[in-house]
Amino acid sequence: MPDHAPGFLALVDAAKARIREVPASELPGWLRRQPEAALIDVREESEFAAAHVKGAEHIGKGVIERDIERLHPDKQQPLYLYCGGGYRSALAADALTQMGYTDAVSVDGGWRALKGLMPVA
Repeated sequence: MPDHAPGFLALVDAAKARIREVPASELPGWLRRQPEAALIDVREESEFAAAHVKGAEHIGKGVIERDIERLHPDKQQPLYLYCGGGYRSALAADALTQMGYTDAVSVDGGWRALKGLMPVA
């Protein structure tokens, strides 16, 4: 696990206080119950290209605010976001919530946990 700067961790903690998170272990069940949900990988393009959850859509954290309304115009659609461990996805979920998305959820544990739980591409 990388060392994160205190300011970054404070930003993530503040975001996590405002968003909904699900543990990675619960994600397969949520996706089965919500076939309309989108699974979005917010990691860098190189991370996604190396490996990702099968069926996940790549929208990097750096562009998600710019592109989300074009790609997912229904602001009530469940959006499950994951990154490496759950920090970047928490920030992205917070931004989408501020944009009016009512069901943007961060996957706690991210890729590190999901790769052992779900099919990988």
